[in-house]
Amino acid sequence: MKSHRCYDLIPTSSKLVVFDTSLQVKKAFFALVTNGVRAAPLWDSKKQSFVGMLTITDFINILHRYYKSPMVQIYELEEHKIETWREVYLQDSFKPLVCISPNASLFDAVSSLIRNKIHRLPVIDPDSGNTLYILTHKRILKFLKLFIAEVPKPEFMAKTLEELQIGTYSRIAVVRTSTPIYVALGIFVQHRVSALPVVDEAGKAGARRGASCPRGAGAGSVSPPGTGRAQPRRLRAVSFPRQGGWWISTPNSM
Repeated sequence: MKSHRCYDLIPTSSKLVVFDTSLQVKKAFFALVTNGVRAAPLWDSKKQSFVGMLTITDFINILHRYYKSPMVQIYELEEHKIETWREVYLQDSFKPLVCISPNASLFDAVSSLIRNKIHRLPVIDPDSGNTLYILTHKRILKFLKLFIAEVPKPEFMAKTLEELQIGTYSRIAVVRTSTPIYVALGIFVQHRVSALPVVDEAGKAGARRGASCPRGAGAGSVSPPGTGRAQPRRLRAVSFPRQGGWWISTPNSM
């Protein structure tokens, strides 16, 4: 991984959404959903630089924290600017922007993701200051898969998932189709996960079902028109487009 640069992982054509911190929060959320992305770099016009990232996780944290708050109405949050959110409502979870140069090695990128406990790493050109790409675990794994024949294989590649202790085998967080969205958001926040399996009453996962809170919320405003409180909607079970349902691995998989 030290022989490949971050630039090598940038696709020829990709979609990159950038938000100005003066943009209205509601518009930013719908832009993420419409473009099918989960995060966007934040540009501060006053500082003339990128100052952070806005992610779906930020929206989940805000909704969960203030949904039942007597002091803050959800519909009020929708009208705020991103910079207000960052200064007031996200101050506890606010972190300085972590980025990497396109000339840095893939090893450095992986190390930065692990060290900073983040899932997205902006690749920023140090000369122009432009964001070129958002590096993720998924992109790194895809790159390694494409060039697996050219990458030296360490000994652990021949071991099983169980031997490497990769995965979660106990106390798995799940939801049901009857689970209120607010409860599901709490599980996302508490367990720090990005997806939740939807199970039936017997605790078995459906063949082609999964929880999709951000997409479900994208259909309209968080709070119904004319009200100051969002209604306790239920989770919507959505079918994955992949034919054949779930990808399944066993502890003995390599």
